Amino acid sequence: MQSITEKKATRRDFLKATGLTTAALGFPTIIPSSALGNAETPAPSNRIVMGGIGLGNMGSGDMGNFLNNPLVQYVAVCDVRGNVRDERKKQVDGKHGNTDCKAYVDFRELLAREDIDAVHIATPDHWHAIQMIEACRAGKDVFCQKPETRTLREGALVVEAARRYGRVVSGGSQRVLEDYRGIVQKCWGGELGPIKAINVEMGTISKPCNLPEEKCPDNMDWEMWLGPAPWAPYNHSRCDGNFSCEGGSWRSYSDYSGGNMTDWGAHHIGGATFAVDVRELQPTDVILTVEGDKRWLSFKYPNGVELTLNKPGKGQHQVDGTPGEKRAAKKVPEYAAKGGIGADFLECIKTRGKPFRDIELAVNTVTVCHLGIIAYTLGRSLKWDAAKQLFVGDEEANRFIDRARREPWQL
Repeated sequence: MQSITEKKATRRDFLKATGLTTAALGFPTIIPSSALGNAETPAPSNRIVMGGIGLGNMGSGDMGNFLNNPLVQYVAVCDVRGNVRDERKKQVDGKHGNTDCKAYVDFRELLAREDIDAVHIATPDHWHAIQMIEACRAGKDVFCQKPETRTLREGALVVEAARRYGRVVSGGSQRVLEDYRGIVQKCWGGELGPIKAINVEMGTISKPCNLPEEKCPDNMDWEMWLGPAPWAPYNHSRCDGNFSCEGGSWRSYSDYSGGNMTDWGAHHIGGATFAVDVRELQPTDVILTVEGDKRWLSFKYPNGVELTLNKPGKGQHQVDGTPGEKRAAKKVPEYAAKGGIGADFLECIKTRGKPFRDIELAVNTVTVCHLGIIAYTLGRSLKWDAAKQLFVGDEEANRFIDRARREPWQL
């Protein structure tokens, strides 16, 4: 690939060789450096062309981060809500000083564009797996907000799609490294000795939604918002994107999300598994313990490390180590570039390396969340075969591995 300076020289040489001047060609006498590229801003031909799918709340924040990154040429927005779609297009056009940003209701139209290199996804959780897989098939690299899947089965499918199509796919939890660095450094630095266990404090799981029907706004495609989820009448609280998991948002309801267990679990459990260095593994046993009115879970890993959930007397990320015993220090993995998890993703698009939250690591985290939901729902312990992605000798539990989807949104 030519460097930016080589591209400039080639263009100048062409003008000189043909005897054409900028005035003769009708070009402006002064060409802004941003049009050709400079030390701070690569030329358009060297930028990563991006679009966004699902652009409320976290999607809006992600869009802002990518839109304002000089490595990115942002060209398309997609949302089922007309007011959100129009506002985000206006934002992109204002940044670029033109009206070129295209706006879509159907994400498949955005993915069909051959000029787009990568997409970021921040739709409700029930859409994540389908959109990631379709993006990989379309040859796009993907940054997807957590939790990356709604079911256990989806995890293996999104990892397989990323590997089959050779795509860079990053999960979106910035907290795993940025919020929990303190406990990660203590564990990886060896000062706590060999690690036996770590505890995570977690809130409620999602529940069924029986909200009454309201009139759907004219500028919203309700069928497309539901997508693979069961049909249900429109209610603004059913699809509100606020961050509550206690009612009044899609995060609260089981058709769309796992509730706190997957929403904050992707952060807290992601940080815990990173700290005790089991993020490349999935647990083999999920043990439910009932003590009076308290229920808590223990996830046992093949290497003997235990992750507990809501264990009485334990706090958030409280580690059971072995003080006094030596444990070799290890270098803590970092982002591939400065600027946060989004910059890490962009750098890996360029190098084709695996991002800090590579999709397989992200799936291993959310798998723990889904296992916990199923154990709490069934009210008993479970054994998990990570290689087969099945519960061992438990047909009732295996019926919870996936969920039915409306046509045509099958996996």
